[in-house]
Amino acid sequence: MVKGNQTTVTEFILLGFTDHQETQVVLFVLFLAIYVATLVGNIGIMTLIWISPSLHSPMYFFLNNLAFLDLSYSSAITPKMLASFLTGRKTISLAGCIAQMYLFASFADAECLLLAAMAYDRYMAICNPLLYPVLMSRKVCVWLVAGSYLTGGMSSFMHTYFTFRLSFCNSNVINHFFCDIPPLLALSCSNTHFNEILLFALCGFIQTSTFVFILISYACILCTILRIHSAEGRHKAFSTCTSHLTAVTLYYGTLLFTYLRPSSSYTLDTDKIISVFYTVIFPMLNPLIYSLRNEEVKDTLGKILQRKVMVLRGR
Repeated sequence: MVKGNQTTVTEFILLGFTDHQETQVVLFVLFLAIYVATLVGNIGIMTLIWISPSLHSPMYFFLNNLAFLDLSYSSAITPKMLASFLTGRKTISLAGCIAQMYLFASFADAECLLLAAMAYDRYMAICNPLLYPVLMSRKVCVWLVAGSYLTGGMSSFMHTYFTFRLSFCNSNVINHFFCDIPPLLALSCSNTHFNEILLFALCGFIQTSTFVFILISYACILCTILRIHSAEGRHKAFSTCTSHLTAVTLYYGTLLFTYLRPSSSYTLDTDKIISVFYTVIFPMLNPLIYSLRNEEVKDTLGKILQRKVMVLRGR
């Protein structure tokens, strides 16, 4: 960002979706509703797991951290976007842009690794049930989660550091609604070849390796489930996996499409729409996916609500 002794850019302008005032009002109301649902859903999942002893298992320990990550990377982007809709000010400071990119990339990479850890947990629970308590101890789970956060933070630091070493001397207008890597590379007047290689290498390794690991884990799980003679046993095994598979399919589909393409194929207007799904919509959907498709979560929530109703009636 420094050329000689002069900083070329001190702030950026995020174009967002539209300059039409009435459309911005509609988008503000829509995204505010989605963000509130994201807050309520993810905080609700975290609270439910925290207060319910029956959900103090490795699977729900991972789910608790997944809810935290969804809440975090949505909060790194959505409040700023809502403020721009409301005030019409689309500028973001250099420091704000750096922080936004780092936080989002860090949480997004950590989520990929956490989803892989959740697949490993399901593999151990279904394919090695006798060894599950030992191989998925509290200590192992903590190390898996800590490794996800640490790796995500290191990967994000690399992207952020090398992105903001570039010069942005021609324009400071970002054709996006947040400070993401591809639109900033497209904006730079420096040679971005190394950054493109870094993006493809790091994102390719984290996203592709975790995705392949998840596919292999579920292939093994499927083989094990098909050998279960009891229809009830097969249904129970499937029910613990379907919510995770749904979340994986939605999340990885958009991420792989966005980041694992050559820069020549980027169409930023299209990418903005795709980015909405994994930055705004999926963090809202994940609590619904895990609560509506998980019998244990539904049963626990039902018991808590039933107790609340009985307490209110007792008054």
